[in-house]
Amino acid sequence: MADRFQALSRRLQDHAPNSTQIVGFLTLLVSGAILLLLTGVTITGIVMGLIFLAPILLLTSPIWVPIAFVLFVLVAGFLSTCGVGVAVLAGATWMYKYFSGRHPVGSDRVDYARSRIADTASHVKDYAKEYSGYLQSRVKDAAPGA
Repeated sequence: MADRFQALSRRLQDHAPNSTQIVGFLTLLVSGAILLLLTGVTITGIVMGLIFLAPILLLTSPIWVPIAFVLFVLVAGFLSTCGVGVAVLAGATWMYKYFSGRHPVGSDRVDYARSRIADTASHVKDYAKEYSGYLQSRVKDAAPGA
């Protein structure tokens, strides 16, 4: 029994935290407590502000709702205009690099698509020539004097 107690005592001593770990744990504990306290104070302040300001907000809402709507439309329009401007600028930059021969990202896909479209157009043209010849021979068969 004494051997087991000594073995357990040795294991506890091997895994005992050192002073740096204890200070780190205490720092974590104190920081967590302070943040928890600040969270409670913040939530309490928000609830108290809503309790006191809700009647004022309710009474003046006929003024705030149109103002908020106009501001929303203005901000949404400005942000969408900026977004479209950035997209146009990026596209123009890509096209400038592509046409000046600098091979921007994705230019290989554009070249591949262009060659596929040209090949397809060529095949369609050849097929149309063959098919038109076929139709002309069919017309001659149907109307030999024509």
